[in-house]
Formats: sequence, structure tokens, C-alpha cells
Amino acid sequence: MIALLSALIPSPAADAAHDAAHETAARFRQGAYSVTCPTCHVPAGMLCLARRSIHAARRDLYRQNPKSDGLVPLLVGRGR
Repeated sequence: MIALLSALIPSPAADAAHDAAHETAARFRQGAYSVTCPTCHVPAGMLCLARRSIHAARRDLYRQNPKSDGLVPLLVGRGR
């Protein structure tokens, strides 16, 4: 019963975790945060002006040409 209530009533900890997830993705330019937002015109690596949301145009722009760079290719290098 408590798990069901916590899903319906957001807690401050859940809000902070959600905000931190968006901040981390933006900081490291992951996912849709790797491209500029055509709606609110913020550069890549910045949060959209809408709180805790990514504009649909930015998400669509990322899906057209997603970056495949990850942590492993950066650590391994290009010589192998």
C-alpha cells in the first residue's frame, strides 16, 4: 500500500533525484542534451527552459542523428 501511495504522491527526494538525472544528462551532453534546442534556443549541454522536460523538437532532432560516442570508445582509443 505504501509503495502505491509513493507512486501517486511525489516526495521531495524523488523530485531531487529527477532533477539530478536531468542535470547529469545535460552536463555530460547525453541523449537529447547533445544537440541544441530549436524551441528555446539553448546550446547543447544546457537544460531546456521548461523545468524537468525536454522539448519534443530537441528530442526529434537527436533521434534523427544520435551520437554513438560512449565511455568505452573514449577509454580504448582509436588505434585498436
